[in-house]
Amino acid sequence: TTMNSQGPVRKAGTLLLLLMSNLLFCQNVHPLPICPNENCQMSLQELFDRVIMLSRYVYKLSTDMFIEIDKQYAHDHEFIAKAINDCPTSSLATPEDKEQAQQVPPEVLLNLILSLVHSWNDPLFQLITEVDGIHEAPDALLSRAREIETQNKRLLEGIEKILGQAYPEAKRNAIYSVWSQLPSLQGVDEESRDLALYNKIRCLRRDSHKVDNYLKLLRCRIIHNNNC
Repeated sequence: TTMNSQGPVRKAGTLLLLLMSNLLFCQNVHPLPICPNENCQMSLQELFDRVIMLSRYVYKLSTDMFIEIDKQYAHDHEFIAKAINDCPTSSLATPEDKEQAQQVPPEVLLNLILSLVHSWNDPLFQLITEVDGIHEAPDALLSRAREIETQNKRLLEGIEKILGQAYPEAKRNAIYSVWSQLPSLQGVDEESRDLALYNKIRCLRRDSHKVDNYLKLLRCRIIHNNNC
């Protein structure tokens, strides 16, 4: 009886968290700007803190987007099985876990993060166009996609500043995945469109989670000498 009674409580708690996250989003609660003015004078620690606040925000928005689209297909296991496909950024070799990431030199990991973030510039623009073309798409989905596109550019700027300040001698050798050649989803049948859109948002959430985790790991290594 006790276990069953916890079900509604757990669901209510989850609903409350979703309502709070939507409230924060609607109130335009944004992270601090990377540089408040053109003469960006701040410590590397403060720079890391602001960039990580931003990466966490982008990950939250992408998670909210995924929850929004996933709830439409949560019980359609066949759809989900067909939708999950390789992410175009899968061509970028990324550490699978914390232990692997620890073995990567910091400047190399920063360049890899730069690659992941930069590789989303074109697909985010395409995602906004595609969601905007779906009349039945929730307004929140389009709003979050636009917000992620804006914040992704700020995130890119912040990571470049970290790299320039921490490793000014490091060569910018980031490798970008080319998404701009992906065919548009406009004009394809509805199921193909929905499958591709589901997978793209899933990939966005996956990559934004990686970026957030890698940045936190690097802050620990570079700023706190692994004493975290």
